[in-house]
Amino acid sequence: MFEVSDAQKFGVGLAGFGISFIFVGILLFFDRSLLALGNLLFIAGLTCVIGPQRTLRFFFQRHKIKAAISFFGGITLIIFRWAFVGMILEIYGFFLLFSGFFPVAINFLRRVPILGAFLNLPGLSMLLDKLAGDSSRTRV
Repeated sequence: MFEVSDAQKFGVGLAGFGISFIFVGILLFFDRSLLALGNLLFIAGLTCVIGPQRTLRFFFQRHKIKAAISFFGGITLIIFRWAFVGMILEIYGFFLLFSGFFPVAINFLRRVPILGAFLNLPGLSMLLDKLAGDSSRTRV
């Protein structure tokens, strides 16, 4: 097992609040200030969890530059009062950035007792299989 530092615990909290603010901002008809605050908290939380250098390396890898431009371009559009278009661009960049993590997360959620039974229903299971990609890639 590995030990989680206080900064990483704080970062998980910041990222959680960031996602919550983004969700509430979307529910309140794309409230620009909540979306911008949520984005700021999410990025600050990610930085606390993995560190500043690894965060910069994550966002600015050569093969992820299109995703990073979309993600940060969406944040910029939100700040400049184009919340709906910015959110679409940001979600696109988010899926490109974190697409490598989705198979691991989906396979983990399938092992959670109650949620796993729901995620293994025939129609939903087929959809999640397409989202997760090749299942042999994620086995440990």
